[in-house]
Formats: sequence, C-alpha cells, structure tokens
Amino acid sequence: MVQIPLEGAETLAAIVDEGSMDAAARRLRVTPSAVSQRVKALEELVGRVLLVRAKPPRVTDAGGVVVRLARQLSLVQHEAAVELGVAAADTRVSVPIAVNADSLSTWFLAPLARVADQLPVVFDLHRDDQDHTATLLARGSVMAAVTSSAVAVAGCRAHPLGALRYLPVAAPGFADAWLGEGKAGFTAAPVVNYDRRDELQNRWLRAAGVDPAAVPTHLVPASADFATAIALGLGWGMLPEAQGLPLVRAGRLLVLDGPPLDVPLHWQQWNLRSHVLDRIADEVSAEATRALRRE
Repeated sequence: MVQIPLEGAETLAAIVDEGSMDAAARRLRVTPSAVSQRVKALEELVGRVLLVRAKPPRVTDAGGVVVRLARQLSLVQHEAAVELGVAAADTRVSVPIAVNADSLSTWFLAPLARVADQLPVVFDLHRDDQDHTATLLARGSVMAAVTSSAVAVAGCRAHPLGALRYLPVAAPGFADAWLGEGKAGFTAAPVVNYDRRDELQNRWLRAAGVDPAAVPTHLVPASADFATAIALGLGWGMLPEAQGLPLVRAGRLLVLDGPPLDVPLHWQQWNLRSHVLDRIADEVSAEATRALRRE
C-alpha cells in the first residue's frame, strides 16, 4: 500500500490555503522550489496530477482527497495533543467551514461563538451559494458545510437542519410603480440577484410563469447591501424571513403576492471521530432548530 507522506499532503493543503506556491513556501518556511518538488514527488508517488498550476492554483479531484487527508490528520493530531496535555495552552485548531451567505448573516454565527467559548478553535469561513458549498467539501477545502444537498459527499455524513424561508419583497414605492394594478408586472420589473449563481429569484419567477432571462437584473453580492438595495427600490428580491420581516414591520418593505420559497439546508461534515466537529455539529443543529422551519 502506498503511504502518502504527511509533509507532501500538508504542502498541498498550504498551497490551497495560501493561493500560490510562493505564499505556501513562506508559510512553511521553505523555498518555492522545495514546495514544487514536494508536490511533484507526491504526484509521482500516487501516479496522478494533484495540482493544476494555474493562477490561483487548484487541486484536481485526486488532489482534494490528499488535502482532506492533510486536514484530517492535523485535526486528529491536535485533539490527541490536547487530550494528552502536551498541546501549548494557546494552540488552537483552525476549522474551515463552507456556509451560504444568508445563513451566515442570519443564524450561523451564534453557534460558532458558543463553540469558540468552549473549545480552542478558530474558524475559517468560506462563503458560497448553498448549491455549491458541497463542492468545497469534496475538494477538501473545508471540514464541514451548510449545503442544500442531502446526498453525503464521499467520506462525509449528512443530516437535515431545516428550511430557510424566503419572502418576495419590495419597497412600497417600487411595488406601486412596477407591480400595481395595470402595471408591467414581474416580466418587466427589475429584480435584485446576489450574483450570477443566485437562483432564488429565478426559481420564484419560473414558478410564476416568467422567463428570468427577459427580466432586468441587478447584481448586489453582499447580504446586507442586497437587502438595502431592495429597500431603496432598486428592484424586488427574496429575503430570509429573519432579515425581511423587521423591514416589513418598519414599513420599508412589502411582502409581494405569491408564495414564499423554502430552501432545505443540510449539515455535512467529515465522517471522522472528532470531538471538535461533533461539538460544532451539535451547536449548529440546536441553533437551526430555533432559526429554521421544520420540513
């Protein structure tokens, strides 16, 4: 059986984390040439390309397996050192987690804060659409993810968290101008999307019989600014209940005619015996019970 050297796996993970071979070399306190040689030797050992030498470099599917191995070994070593009492008092393990922007801005930080009060951890949060966070897990970039996928990534386990409910909302003046009786309606009213991968508004439009491709679209890629853009009348959009209802109660937004949209969320994490990951999962699940709708 081929034994993957820890040094090579850690080097590949450092390249992913730092975004370049030069930056990885500085972190590892070796030369860029040494970093390149380690990766090359690792690829020769496993007989596969592990790293695409692009800007920024990215791992192949096989490289993702090696990066995941490096992170798993690092986590296991840290927990063993803590349990044995040989870890430095200020040693903290970094836990990378992928999470969608709306969860991050509404409910997800509270459980992480509780974990950070209890355990020696720091969090490295990767923000991405809930339909894409599982990809980061598969690549080994993160240890756990909030995702829309109920199908566990290879080497991971998954369980449902609940559904994040979105409301179609608009500023009162915008609704009067575009969506009132005798107005153009959703076929012409500008919509606000988070980014080009945001499908929430598109899904709602399709359900209403409107082709999203024909609708004028603003892109506002930040959760708070996204809500502000809608409140200012730039367009209509879908907001999580926790974010939208306070603005509705304050009279800054109206809930538009049409059904809400529920997005089921799931927690996926490495299928690894880890006190740290299990504690995070417990706190995230407890918060989700309070914040999300049960399906």
